[in-house]
Amino acid sequence: MATADSIVRADDPLDLTFSEAELAAHREHITDFIAGQLDAAGVETAVIGLSGGIDSTLTSHLAVEALGQDAVHGLVMPSEVNRADNMSDAERVANDLLGIDYDVIEINPLVDAFLDAYPEAEGDQLAVGNLRVRCRAVLNYLVGNHEEGLVLGTGNRSEAAVGYYTKYGDGAVDCHPIAALYKQQVRQLAAHIGVPEDLAEKTASAEMWSGQTDADEMGMDYDTLDSILALHVDGGVPAAATADHIGVSTDVIDRVREMHESSAHKRAMPPGPSPLY
Repeated sequence: MATADSIVRADDPLDLTFSEAELAAHREHITDFIAGQLDAAGVETAVIGLSGGIDSTLTSHLAVEALGQDAVHGLVMPSEVNRADNMSDAERVANDLLGIDYDVIEINPLVDAFLDAYPEAEGDQLAVGNLRVRCRAVLNYLVGNHEEGLVLGTGNRSEAAVGYYTKYGDGAVDCHPIAALYKQQVRQLAAHIGVPEDLAEKTASAEMWSGQTDADEMGMDYDTLDSILALHVDGGVPAAATADHIGVSTDVIDRVREMHESSAHKRAMPPGPSPLY
């Protein structure tokens, strides 16, 4: 994990912001997508986990816009490692900003039950962090099944491209409405639809363990990551040209390429051998 001093920040990151017309088009495209997903499934309710972060905040706002307040059910699922202000922000989004029904469910008892069953994992920061995320996924689907609804994911394009999510955790959903947006664009669209600035610009953290931030884990800020993904990974610009254009070393480009390639299994269905006949 990187330290604050070692986090890479591009000298001249790529500007991926939308025009006003593009913002309006993406807003309509995503709300139409959400409504279409529920219509295709023949259900009337969307369940979404609320973390207090910008991704779930934007997705929940767009879900309410697409479906109405009564059709969106939020879940706030704190654990012992979550910052209190993030959980307060999650309830603020549900209660004050959107006016949707929501439940607060503590996941510590679930995590403890798993560790009681398999104590060998106690103290394994990554394994237990992923366990917390997967417990939330189980609760999302418990509520979703009970209410005959769909589970909305909150993953964005940047996280998906480098596998910065938990397989069968926050990646276990029925659809990802903001999957086409880089993190920079998530923040911009959130501000465009009226999400308060303190939420739109807050430090991103998966909160799998205490003190975790996305930038620390990935070793770079999102503007840098977005630039490399848009130019090199998605755009096909050579590594050296990308590095020169945004002002980072080629080692940083190679690191992002490696994260993208090594996480390909997360973006695909579990493999099996092809049929012999």
